[in-house]
Amino acid sequence: MQELKKSLIVSAWFMFLTFPMLVIRVNTIEKTVEWRWMNLAYIAIAAFVLSFVWRWAMRRKESGRAKETVQAGAKPSFMDRLGSDKRFTVSIYGAAFAVFMTLPLLVSTYQTNILISFLIYVILGLGLNIIVGVAGLLFLGHAAFYAIGAYTYALLNQYFGLGFWIALPIGGVMAALAGIALAFPVLRLRGDYLAIVTLGFGEIVRLVLENWSDLTGGPSGVSGIQRPGFFGQELTVAQANTYIYYIVLGVVIVTIIAVQRLKDSRIGRALQALREDEIACQAMGIDRVNVKLMAFGLGTAWAGFAGVIFAAKTTFINPASFTFFESAIILSIVVLGGMGSNLGVILGAAFLVLIPEYLRAFSEYRMIMFAVAMVLMMIFRPQGLIAPKGKTYVIDDPDLARAQGGNA
Repeated sequence: MQELKKSLIVSAWFMFLTFPMLVIRVNTIEKTVEWRWMNLAYIAIAAFVLSFVWRWAMRRKESGRAKETVQAGAKPSFMDRLGSDKRFTVSIYGAAFAVFMTLPLLVSTYQTNILISFLIYVILGLGLNIIVGVAGLLFLGHAAFYAIGAYTYALLNQYFGLGFWIALPIGGVMAALAGIALAFPVLRLRGDYLAIVTLGFGEIVRLVLENWSDLTGGPSGVSGIQRPGFFGQELTVAQANTYIYYIVLGVVIVTIIAVQRLKDSRIGRALQALREDEIACQAMGIDRVNVKLMAFGLGTAWAGFAGVIFAAKTTFINPASFTFFESAIILSIVVLGGMGSNLGVILGAAFLVLIPEYLRAFSEYRMIMFAVAMVLMMIFRPQGLIAPKGKTYVIDDPDLARAQGGNA
């Protein structure tokens, strides 16, 4: 009853605040006043329903927290269990691989272009996940290294005639070197200060690309970039898009395997230790400087690879393609999917790249829907769609296990 009363009060306040804007309409031509009372009714109903649902959801969230606090070893949520189940993860990857291998043969060229963009963002998200999700470093300038990879291929192709396959590793190396160069002056920075510096670096790169017109073409960008060659054969636009699709799909598979192996390796465990407690990490003998340099270098290298593929796909690039909005989208993919979770990043990229493309009929409301979804995620599931789970180690030595059990 108390919740209903509060929701009614909220509804009344919304009616009072929106009354002049939504109800009263002055017709200056006919010099009349129109009273649109139905708009007021819609506002009242919508405000009441949203307020009641919001309070109900918050009450459920608080009761769930209370149960987890009271009950020792509370049962994890359904999404968390899925994220920790290897059989589910392998099944999802296998089914997704089979579907994505056949999609270009079933859909149009436009749909293939959308899928290529989605896969590029998956590469970018997985690369940023190394820095943000695994190492725990807040990074807001990922689009700068995306641009470095794209312009590396564009300029090498324009001035030296180098092809895609030669420029692909060079773009990754150039982005990694830029990431390491950025890491040196920010080794002592953490949190918001690190985010501000990386954001500034992204803007510096964009402004350099805009103003160094003699080399980069300035705001006009670079056009006429060659698409990847296929044994010297001439490909139509549709065939070239399909070819690029399979290239980027292969790079995504390599990225997933590499990032997963990195997380399970000694370097990955050092990165996760740095994320949990930097002081304890250094006290245990882990070289904090080298670990941060590796995190920046490895994460930005994948952005360079994605930039080369993007330049080959579009055949035209300019600084407007690498604004802060791109960095924000990539970071949102990591946060929404689940920091440290590869499968979560893929789902986050699907949510932020594919769904807006297929909701163009609601183009006026897409950003509102996106904002509401992000707010709800931050409140009800801040760990992301699929939260990463730590590894569990089993003692193989029976004598040691028996001693551990006796001590417990």
